[in-house]
Amino acid sequence: MELGRKKVRLGELLVNSGVLSNEQLQQALDNPARQGKKLGEFLVDEGIVSEDDLAKALSKQLDLDMIDLQSINVDKEVLNLVPVNVLKKNKIFPFAYKENNFNVLMVAMADPLDYNAIDDINIITNFQVEPVVATTRSIMLAIDKYFGQEEVTEALAAYAKEKKLDVVEDIATEENINSSPIVMLVKDMIEKAVRQRASDIHIEPMENIIRVRYRIDGALYERARYGVNVLSAIIARIKIIGGMDISEKRKPQDGRITQIVDRVEYDIRVSVLPTVYGEKVVMRLAAKSALNRDKSQLGFKPYELEQFDYILKNPHGIILVTGPTGSGKSTTLYTALSELNKEDVNIITVEDPVEANIDGINQVQVNTKADLTFATALRSILRQDPDIIMIGEIRDQETASIAVQASITGHLVVSTLHTNSSASTITRLEDMGIESYLIADSVIGVIAQRLVRRLCPFCKKPKQATKDEKEFMGLKEEENVTIYEPCGCSKCDNTGFKGRIGVYEIMQITPKLKTIISKREGADILKEEALKEGMHTLRMSATDYVLDGTTSFSEMVKVSFDV
Repeated sequence: MELGRKKVRLGELLVNSGVLSNEQLQQALDNPARQGKKLGEFLVDEGIVSEDDLAKALSKQLDLDMIDLQSINVDKEVLNLVPVNVLKKNKIFPFAYKENNFNVLMVAMADPLDYNAIDDINIITNFQVEPVVATTRSIMLAIDKYFGQEEVTEALAAYAKEKKLDVVEDIATEENINSSPIVMLVKDMIEKAVRQRASDIHIEPMENIIRVRYRIDGALYERARYGVNVLSAIIARIKIIGGMDISEKRKPQDGRITQIVDRVEYDIRVSVLPTVYGEKVVMRLAAKSALNRDKSQLGFKPYELEQFDYILKNPHGIILVTGPTGSGKSTTLYTALSELNKEDVNIITVEDPVEANIDGINQVQVNTKADLTFATALRSILRQDPDIIMIGEIRDQETASIAVQASITGHLVVSTLHTNSSASTITRLEDMGIESYLIADSVIGVIAQRLVRRLCPFCKKPKQATKDEKEFMGLKEEENVTIYEPCGCSKCDNTGFKGRIGVYEIMQITPKLKTIISKREGADILKEEALKEGMHTLRMSATDYVLDGTTSFSEMVKVSFDV
């Protein structure tokens, strides 16, 4: 299909479809930051339109089909038609011959107005091209899926040939580190992890192999295995880009890498740990923009959003967010800070480490070598005329007592603690040696939270809840209850889950609860009274998600078994 080869302008097309206003288009066209970028790329980069909106507008205005490449299987014969470097360069993906016409090749394109790319495919394959629309992410994921392993294998073969190696003793010289196959391998590993929504990459040396696992939605999945002979080259490459000492192999090291993947900047924290079979690496991936979310994206139910807003309106006091590692506490804190970040307030944070940079907020990183601990930093911060203070974590009595004093003297303090429930957070502060009357006076709200995996909407399957399941969810035995369980399909990479959502237990400290806290009546009585006043426990909130099919019973048990 030739699209008539009439000159269609993307900007006009987006304005006609209502995705952009004329003013937004003109501002984008005049913006000096565009510097030779295609308009579509620039609009997505700036967050003016999303990839999905762009693809839908192109599909509608050009009357082209839109396709999700993750939901189809591509024939090997079609995959062999075009070299992978051409696919990556043009962000295109041929996926099938046209039904009833084998002279026409169906090609998924992020930009179906790119006639040069269409001509390239035409010349390479000698087939007519019929474009369909797909998002850039969908195309890059498909390239990773079908060509990723092949590219890595070729890179490792090239590396082995170049070094004439069967087993490598030590490949940490400067010349070896810059050898392109290993550079490509590490870059490729990070890109694949990002596209698969991984939060962490684990590179684990074992006796005879290196295992690479990605943590996706909180669970680890094995994604690759390499020969043990390339371990030291991979580690050396990661140490160099992470600013670590490549000659030090006996001590744990930490570093930081910044990499741009699909035009989004990622901040990667690296930890290297010596193990019996060599150094193990864990890379934690975070998009620089990912922590600055709108509160509506956190998964608060309407009544929880009201409570969250009410707590944030307090001019002074302590707001605590609690939960285990990886339960989304930092995201909630940063969201609260972004909400409070106005021109007329001075916000200062003390963190270990600073996880995301926010414009307009003064962020301090703990540095124990320079004797800049949470406690010493807090004392200095109080002399900086702050309105709002964020403490990355309350770890000891000294930090807790300064936080309490700061809140009583008219500051709003937000922080995190590692406790299981809202009520047990109060007893934790008591155990740290803070007087109960001070806790009652200073704490204004506690948010306990967890993350549960969302069931894939395309393949989840219904089932009747058993007697035990109903009992655990606090439902009557005679009730007829349908719940859902994971299945697995191409859309969710056969995991049965896609994405995560927050589960919350929000305890507003009311006058009655203040009395219970100051009398030290304990977590059980505190919880009982909070429930009477309308608090929903983690188990109750997670049960709602099980009943409406958002998550599975097993996920709910994981987050609420001990609360």
